[in-house]
Amino acid sequence: MGDISSSNNGGESRRRSCWYEEEIEENLRWCFALNSILHTGASQYQDIALLDTKPFGKALVIDGKLQSAEIDEFIYHELLVHPALLHHQNPKTIFIMGGGEGSTAREILRHGSVERVIMCDIDEEVVDFCKSHLVANKDAFFDSRLQLVINDARAELQKSEDKFDVIIGDLADPIEGGPCYQLYTKSFYESTVKPRLNENGIFVTQARPAGVFSHTEVFSCIFNTLKQVFRYVVPYSAHIPSYADTWGWVLASDSPLPLDADELDLRIRQRINGGEQIPRWQDLCVGLNSKQSCQEISSKGNPGVH
Repeated sequence: MGDISSSNNGGESRRRSCWYEEEIEENLRWCFALNSILHTGASQYQDIALLDTKPFGKALVIDGKLQSAEIDEFIYHELLVHPALLHHQNPKTIFIMGGGEGSTAREILRHGSVERVIMCDIDEEVVDFCKSHLVANKDAFFDSRLQLVINDARAELQKSEDKFDVIIGDLADPIEGGPCYQLYTKSFYESTVKPRLNENGIFVTQARPAGVFSHTEVFSCIFNTLKQVFRYVVPYSAHIPSYADTWGWVLASDSPLPLDADELDLRIRQRINGGEQIPRWQDLCVGLNSKQSCQEISSKGNPGVH
């Protein structure tokens, strides 16, 4: 749970500093200085805060966990969105599970081929909070291609008769007993996600920390779970400074994911609005098109979630 505390620093002025502190694991906490607390609120499901931090700019915190920070959220959201959409031949229809802050939709809508995006988030108050306070995503929320659905993503996919070119999992962590745990299981991927994908469709999900020590917590488990459902599964990772760790994502499809760096660069320039400015995520990413990394994760990781 994140905490906000004050401390006195030495010196003539004895200035009082405000700090945000979050427990990463037992005996390990991550903290940074704040300029101010901009907004706080609460919904039926979660507590929400928008902080102005000294090292990372504005930061969105939900239930005491940092969700994204202004200075480096592009790493998380570009890597969640662009590899999947670029590997698809012609992505037109996209379903986002979660994504209430709007940043995932923002990145999807940069692709000229995209005709329809459904963003399904269970918490309307969080969505409204982000609409009001996250200026960078305002255009995305009012894009005519975006359809906002307030519902549980699992229920929405199960009742839908539509199919999608890409489905994106931008959900809360798979904590056992938590609201999103069932959205990371083999049965969910097999019976709910996969049937809702078009031919050659692609699924991608955030997969929690993927560091040298932390990847065994969830990242390798998600990878191994998806390997039991899809023919081609690719894990990848990048360091996110505000998360204080390397973060992971997993891409999955029944069609090959063969693009090399040169082909990805070409599609970026051809397909993405402002694409000449974003190859930065490729420089940060480890794992795409790396068979060795897949084998290492498979051999070291947890067996998966059923």
